Amino acid sequence: MTASASQPLFDWAYARAVLPTLLDGLAITVQATLLGMVLAVTLGLVLALMRRAPVRPLAWGAALVIEFVRSTPLLMQLFFLFYVLPVTGVRFSPLTTGVLGLGVHYAAYCAEVYRAGLDSVPRGQREAALALNLGRWRTLRDVILPQAIPPIVPALGNYFVAMFKDTPLLSAITVVELLQASKIAGSATFRYTEPLTLVGLIFLALSLAAAWGVRRLGARLRRAGATT
Repeated sequence: MTASASQPLFDWAYARAVLPTLLDGLAITVQATLLGMVLAVTLGLVLALMRRAPVRPLAWGAALVIEFVRSTPLLMQLFFLFYVLPVTGVRFSPLTTGVLGLGVHYAAYCAEVYRAGLDSVPRGQREAALALNLGRWRTLRDVILPQAIPPIVPALGNYFVAMFKDTPLLSAITVVELLQASKIAGSATFRYTEPLTLVGLIFLALSLAAAWGVRRLGARLRRAGATT
């Protein structure tokens, strides 16, 4: 009874004290998520186009990469990049390795989203553009992608939220992101309730805000498509 009275379940003063440390970790988490998503949407589009290429070896190679990445755990891929890749002489900082791992992993999922969006564009659109001598690149850039991208934005946004929630895995390769910052703060005082609770609330708030933003963006794109 005395111990519980002298040691409250949640110490607000301690929570305020560790908050700056958690915000430093949050900055790393946000940075890894944003950079990883830029890599994922860019590389995902490249893989999707490669998979649709008329050159069979190129299409098969892209399909093999996509299936391999989708079928293996993200944590294993991070370990490979951080511990095995340096053996070959290629070495990155922990944060760069984390961004690369997140980007490549989610690029495989984004590639399938892109492929579904590209397949949803009626074939007649391509044939009409080619009949006008636009060329394959201009047809893709000016006709196909403007129609394919808006419907898949919500799916890409969902992967953005999922990537944000996967950033704690980066602590396995020594990146001091949000969750790792809370563990370090807790280990200094042997009080984990406050930092872990704050981390959970931060993840919840930012995930809900990002999901709301994705829904708003998707609705805006649908309205814009309906008026054109």
